[in-house]
Amino acid sequence: MPSFLLLEVLFIFLFSGVHLSHPLQEVHVSRETIGKISAASKMIQCSAAVDVLFLIDGSHSVGKGSFERSKHFAIMVCDALDINPERVRVGALQFSSAPRLEFPLDWFSSQQEVKAKIKRMVFKGGRTETGLALKYLLRRGFPGGRNASVPQILVVVTDGRSQGPVALPAKQLKERGVTVFAVGVRFPRWEELHTLASEPREQHVLMAEQVDDATNGLLSTLSKSAVCTAASPDCKVQPHPCERKTLETVRELVGTAPCWRGSRGTGAVLAALCPFSSWKRVFLTHPATCYRTTCPGACDSQPCQNGGTCVPEGLDRYHCLCPPAFGGEANCAPKLSLECRIDVLFLLASSAGTTPEGFLRAKAFVKRFVQASLSEDTRARVGVARYSGELVVAVPVGEYQDVPALLGSLDGLAFSGGATLTGSALRQAAEHGFGSAARTGADRPRRVVVLLTESPSQDEVAGPARHARARELLLLGVGTEAVRAELEEITGSPKHVLVYTGPQDLYHGIPELRRKLCSRPRPGCQAQSLDLLFMLDASASVGPENFAQMQSFVRSLMLQFDVNPDVTQVGLVVYGSRVQTAFGLDTHLARAAVLRATSQAPYLGGVGSAGTALLHVYDKVMTVQRGARPGVPKAVVLLTGGMGAEDAAVPVQKLRNNGVSVLAVGVGPVLREALRRLAGPRDSLIHVASYADLQYHQDALLEWICMEAKRPVSLCKPSPCLHEGTCVLQNGSYRCECRDGWQGPHCGNRSLRGDAPKAHGSRREPAGGQQPYPSQQLPSRPGSPGR
Repeated sequence: MPSFLLLEVLFIFLFSGVHLSHPLQEVHVSRETIGKISAASKMIQCSAAVDVLFLIDGSHSVGKGSFERSKHFAIMVCDALDINPERVRVGALQFSSAPRLEFPLDWFSSQQEVKAKIKRMVFKGGRTETGLALKYLLRRGFPGGRNASVPQILVVVTDGRSQGPVALPAKQLKERGVTVFAVGVRFPRWEELHTLASEPREQHVLMAEQVDDATNGLLSTLSKSAVCTAASPDCKVQPHPCERKTLETVRELVGTAPCWRGSRGTGAVLAALCPFSSWKRVFLTHPATCYRTTCPGACDSQPCQNGGTCVPEGLDRYHCLCPPAFGGEANCAPKLSLECRIDVLFLLASSAGTTPEGFLRAKAFVKRFVQASLSEDTRARVGVARYSGELVVAVPVGEYQDVPALLGSLDGLAFSGGATLTGSALRQAAEHGFGSAARTGADRPRRVVVLLTESPSQDEVAGPARHARARELLLLGVGTEAVRAELEEITGSPKHVLVYTGPQDLYHGIPELRRKLCSRPRPGCQAQSLDLLFMLDASASVGPENFAQMQSFVRSLMLQFDVNPDVTQVGLVVYGSRVQTAFGLDTHLARAAVLRATSQAPYLGGVGSAGTALLHVYDKVMTVQRGARPGVPKAVVLLTGGMGAEDAAVPVQKLRNNGVSVLAVGVGPVLREALRRLAGPRDSLIHVASYADLQYHQDALLEWICMEAKRPVSLCKPSPCLHEGTCVLQNGSYRCECRDGWQGPHCGNRSLRGDAPKAHGSRREPAGGQQPYPSQQLPSRPGSPGR
């Protein structure tokens, strides 16, 4: 064969398998309208008497994937149908080389049954004989249907690539009054879909790949004939511009190249310039009109403020995607306006270590905070200062005309560079930062310094921070991970620090900062029954001065509780050279006596063992026989410098297993690993930088105690049964099963020789009192007459 003939054959082979068109259909509307179309498709219901038959293409040209999408579309339509023998009946027929009835219209009487059967339909494969399937319906009618007594709707789901004629049988079906919807899948042939569909064709030709849009289109057309109705009378069928796109492969002339052509007569070979082409895919668009139902949306009134984006959730609900500064607020509105009465000084690091970019980030943060939090009726006042080597107050607290004037002053604040002397800036801010705003007495609002820095300080910060806190300033820190530890030391608490990784992360912290600015210490659990024990490290590693600070801290905590036998019982254990119970849970019946006894607790010195002290609490303090009340939450607070805690992990777990919550408070610049192991599954651990900073962690400790006071408890933990008796829960109470030789409600009486061992029951309610018995006096519980 001549070479040029072989080349021609090769080209024909390569391009014969190329798909010549790839059509698509989409509605040309905004994203918001697409959301409304999708939502409305779930708001339309069809309850009129009607027979609906799905004719689903199961041929190889459709493929298994598109067949599953066809099933999904049918199921979505069924969600809108009130399937009932007297109202809507549904059937399904699959076709390929031949039609196959999946189920007739009178087989199922509920929506769940129909959807389940459609899901179980199995792909057949074979040729696309759409015409044969239509002729089947012409001969037999709708299987199980009600014939012409009710409207008949045929939903043909196909790629429109029939291997036989479809025009005549489709025409005959429509002449018999059958309404035909042609729904395309994969890459449908639009001409055939138009041939199949009823008039007007634009309202009866759909695309199953966009399932919400196709469902809406089908139901919208049916709603015009009163078969279907929308949930709201305000919903309307409206025309929308739509477009059918055809991705076509076209041949394009690129140029010419030398080629050789032979002559059969002479055998000569002639050289010539031959054209050569490339194949290119281009979109051809065909404008159309699509009719879809849309309902008034919850976002139509534009409820989201300050640049927020409204996201509808059905007809009457929505949520707002807010800019970072307004996150967490309803409708992205600056709800807070800092309702608390407060003076705030923002202290911005402007040193070389922070860099100009970091300084600009801090300025932007303050500007967003001001925009989100200040209004005409706010009771908060703001000031701004920057520092490097010296403190410069750019805007004294409260000394600005209005918010725009404050923002203008912020814009004019320039980067200075230089050393990072945070300690010096804190001292100056405490003494001079609030200027004329520093009123005295009850008239003075809460004063807060918000420190923003990305650079570690080059001078000492602990002393100036204590000086600022001593002047009743609340210190809050905002910075990167690199300065987290320093900010915690400055503020005195991890809860007073906001750490960010980037600008957006920083802006997301604005709502949290507003909450911290207006938060107030919570009172103790005044109405909660609680057995509360404090354990103080009185060893030489702590020292007498620090021990005195721990005593003072515990006394301030006790002021938050209603100490009496029916509500809160308080005990105290100290440990060092030995373990000593300063006073038990049932020793003092009033708060004044507890406060006096706490002040009198001895400093022991020596080497302390937290593990030994915890075992002492387990055996001799936190027991029913020593004053603990059955059915009442129990908590132990351990305050220690961290030395001697290496043996404490097992005793702590022993207490927790016995229904006692344990919180470890570790004091010191470094949190020892032995203390970390005491945290338990609920992270019951607080780290305090110094003993002087204990007061700044009172809120966190109270929050933990009150949370533990609300946890469910067991009447059998700790066990009220003596002499190794077994506590058994029974009908909201408990009973004690005694060992040989013991008897009585709590196994406290020796049984007479010869008596058979018995299991004694005792009706015990969580709020009831216990009755004493001869060998052991048990404490009363909340609700008892008292002691």
